[in-house]
Amino acid sequence: MVEIPDGFVAAQLRDSGVAGREFIEGLPARAAGFLERWELRRTGPGMYGATALVLPVERADGTPAALKLLVPDEESEGEPLALRTWAGRGCVELWEHDAPTGTLLLERLDEGRPLSGLAERDSRAAVGVIGELLARLTSVPAPEGLRGLDASVARMLDGAPRAAALLADPRERLLLSDCAAAVAEVAAEPGDRLLHWDLHFDNVLGGGAGGREPWLAIDPKPLVGDPGFELLPSIVNNFRAEEVRWRFDLLTEVVGLDRERARAWTLGRVLQNCLWELEDGEDELPEREVLVARSLLGRGER
Repeated sequence: MVEIPDGFVAAQLRDSGVAGREFIEGLPARAAGFLERWELRRTGPGMYGATALVLPVERADGTPAALKLLVPDEESEGEPLALRTWAGRGCVELWEHDAPTGTLLLERLDEGRPLSGLAERDSRAAVGVIGELLARLTSVPAPEGLRGLDASVARMLDGAPRAAALLADPRERLLLSDCAAAVAEVAAEPGDRLLHWDLHFDNVLGGGAGGREPWLAIDPKPLVGDPGFELLPSIVNNFRAEEVRWRFDLLTEVVGLDRERARAWTLGRVLQNCLWELEDGEDELPEREVLVARSLLGRGER
């Protein structure tokens, strides 16, 4: 039997309701089926995030691997295509994929050595690692069949005026409008690179048993677009307001981005996060995003 962590069960029931319950109920049989089908042996307790259960396993030849069980959604459904396109260059390798269920068999990395550990001790070094990985990942043209940044931008620009009108604070209304204006200036050229979209410190792990690379990215939510849209996760992860400017500057330098375009796309990512918060019923902008936007817009006050 596959033991399902209580935290993962709670997250599925909270976030996905009936669908989450059905997924949880079918998960032991699904896991057992793939353990048999791909000739895998479990080697430890399951790990989980918001949407997936990951079982540490060994293949028939003793090679360590990770069995990832999830319900594909709009953000994750392109993960197999992206991983195959990158082919292990800067990211975890994909070894097997079952399209109907979204189940993945992945190279086993060192889950006990996330980049967040380094970030706690030396945030500059950790941001540098993110920048180097982004430079490699975003150098690859996106394959056909992935969602595009252009559609996301169109939704943001359409929703921004209505969202701004709901804010009581005029400074927040202005900030949201300024973010929308910034991304509108670059919206006509959304880019054609393969983006990870969610590259923060906990989505980078040590290179695993083979040690083929010091750090590798996991869990992409692939998107076709401009690399400037990739920077915000590693600016706000383990957030320190006094580090916003140098993190942004270091990332743009290491990735090799035009600074003004990167600023516009990062403000677009701030806009996206703010709109999601307002859609979830919040009545003011998240402080972290406000501080990032004010820093990039050259404003010191909140």
